[in-house]
Amino acid sequence: MNKGFFGQPAGLSTLFFTEMWERFSYYGMRAILILFMISPQAQEGLGMTRDTAGAIYGLYTAGVYLFALPGGWLADNILGQRKAIWYGGIMIMVGHLLLAIPGIPLVFFTGLACVAIGTGLLKPNISTIVGDLYPEGGVRRDRGFSIFYMGINTGSFLGQLAVPLLAEYKGWHWGFGAAAIGMFLGLIQFRLTQGNLMDIGIQPKAKEDKNEEQGPGVNRGLAIGVLVLLLAFLGILQATGQIDLFTAVGFAQAVGIIIASVTLAYFLFVLIAGGLTDEERKRVLVIFCLFIGAALFWSGFEQAGSSLTLFAQDFTILDPLGFKIPAGSVQIFNAIFIVMFAPVVGWLWVRLAARQLNPHTPIKFAIGLILMGLGFLVMVFAAQIAAQGTDVSMGWLILTYFLHSIGELTLSPVGLSATTKLSPKRYLGQMMGIWFVATAMGNLIAGLLAGGVDPKSPNDMEPLFMSVFIFAAVVGALFLIFSPIIKKWAGKEA
Repeated sequence: MNKGFFGQPAGLSTLFFTEMWERFSYYGMRAILILFMISPQAQEGLGMTRDTAGAIYGLYTAGVYLFALPGGWLADNILGQRKAIWYGGIMIMVGHLLLAIPGIPLVFFTGLACVAIGTGLLKPNISTIVGDLYPEGGVRRDRGFSIFYMGINTGSFLGQLAVPLLAEYKGWHWGFGAAAIGMFLGLIQFRLTQGNLMDIGIQPKAKEDKNEEQGPGVNRGLAIGVLVLLLAFLGILQATGQIDLFTAVGFAQAVGIIIASVTLAYFLFVLIAGGLTDEERKRVLVIFCLFIGAALFWSGFEQAGSSLTLFAQDFTILDPLGFKIPAGSVQIFNAIFIVMFAPVVGWLWVRLAARQLNPHTPIKFAIGLILMGLGFLVMVFAAQIAAQGTDVSMGWLILTYFLHSIGELTLSPVGLSATTKLSPKRYLGQMMGIWFVATAMGNLIAGLLAGGVDPKSPNDMEPLFMSVFIFAAVVGALFLIFSPIIKKWAGKEA
């Protein structure tokens, strides 16, 4: 393949800009979503309570990652990656257009569903094609993914800057419309330049490789088991009156219980009946530990779009220079810090490895969790100041986003890499899907936590922030304590 994009294959430019515009639309819309849902109907919002809005926000952001599982399967078995990206992008654009139609809740929820399903089609498959550009693997492939990751954060920055500004000064539906335009530009760019990809992503993977180690019967049996378990849990929860499935909060709680239960059942299935060696079982147990750590990390980190955005709106000085910054735009600092410090963190691991000092995976997870917790400790102090009746400086949120961003760089790419290394080959695709499930679980918890706070009480915010800090610190400490055992189970892949 010709080199035509920063010394990389020309096809990387196609995927870079497609992903950039998709992330523009996703993060831009996410930045205003919960604010739109709680905004009074007189201000063209939906006028929801915060617990309902938080639950819907959590269900939507969780759905985005859960739909990556069937989205990857459809591409591998029926559509191929290229068609999955194209149709997914169209669904995302249509979803944002529906969100831009004012005053009809049913249309709004339909739009959210379209965006979630479309993202599930596009997101995992565009990353798959990036990997396919580098059949030789190695350092060049890592650099390609680093450049691709820059596209993600460039789109995130631009979306979180432009969409909230339009929503603030022109109206909510201008913001949703801008997200649709962003995805439209991504689709046009993809269609015009997809020739750079040659024949990559056209043929479904299942037709390319008919020598899979795991037969379809295992997947079919697992799918049937998951479906039965899901229906059983829904029935039990409804019959016992433990959860009202007909409220947004109740349904979100039920979905959270089901996700956790199905994941646990899947790991038990693989460990007991998956035909693994003793060494493979130990590595799968390590993946399970990493799954728990990742889900808890994202449950705090992903409050950027919920409780932290609500704090920015209610208790933060947003016009220090006389120009009001929309509450949703404060999230751009995460993207800025990722772009600034991703090369630094990568360089640091290389330097430490050269001196035989590179921390192994559970230590890095501990660092990431503790940094995320420290970000919420910062917000505890900010909430205490706000409780005295004084709006706080934006610097508190900026410092929190800095700590969270460094924590993300410490945990997220390391966990992704470890999952690929530790997974038994015949379960690699499924274990990568489990990584998406951890993110989905974290997003759902984040939405539920944010919905449980009083809209105008920093005294209600402080216990939430303190709880997240303590929980993250404790889990991080547990990763430190048990790191020798986890490292031993992981073997050389730690």
